Amino acid sequence: MAMIIVTVITTFLVGMFFAKIGGGVPINVTQTSTEKKSTFDVSGEGEVMVVPDEAKINFGVEETALTVEVAQERVDMKMKALQDSLDKLGVKKEEIQTSSYNVYPDYDYSERRSKVVGYRVSSRIEVKFKDFDKVNEAISKAGELSLDQVGQLNFGLSQEAEDKALSEARKKAVSKAKSKAKELAQLAGVNLGKVVNVSEQVQGNYQPRPMLMMAEKAVGGDEQELSPQIEPGSEKVIVTVTLSYTTD
Repeated sequence: MAMIIVTVITTFLVGMFFAKIGGGVPINVTQTSTEKKSTFDVSGEGEVMVVPDEAKINFGVEETALTVEVAQERVDMKMKALQDSLDKLGVKKEEIQTSSYNVYPDYDYSERRSKVVGYRVSSRIEVKFKDFDKVNEAISKAGELSLDQVGQLNFGLSQEAEDKALSEARKKAVSKAKSKAKELAQLAGVNLGKVVNVSEQVQGNYQPRPMLMMAEKAVGGDEQELSPQIEPGSEKVIVTVTLSYTTD
């Protein structure tokens, strides 16, 4: 009984001591930390060769005249003739887009004070083709109409073709990643859990440069018309997928 009284008094005195110096009775707090499990990351690469299914080319014309109206009339006449030809080739209106239309004055700088001697009007359109054979016909027609700006031909994938290629490459990448993960886990003696994260990286520009020749000078100095040489080529679409697994 005396021991209990001594213990109580001792506890009371200790409490009074900490209270007197401004602090409370010290309390022990147990902190529990959970270690974050690392993931088992494995990458796989899927590659698909694609052939462009779209071609885009720019057609343009530039005319000069004493007045803006006359220059515009000449430009509009040639561009209308081209659009009529494209319509006959089956090119839809939504596949023809005006890329630029400019009007600016021509100056004579021979005198001390420059003066306007005329006006220059230029117009350019970008045309999309699904049928590459029509590209040759359109270029030939542009030559007949004396269009002086034909070029910037490039190939690419339609949205549908691009989505299909990416999906195929993605499936290959995931399949390779899963196969690699299973093999590596067995070799390392690791038990794989579930996939907790997936990331991917896409490579490919889908726009190989073709060759385009309208005309060139022959050896004898005469201008020789050549058929356009168009090669869409092919391009790799590469998808790299990384799978992150939990481990037991």
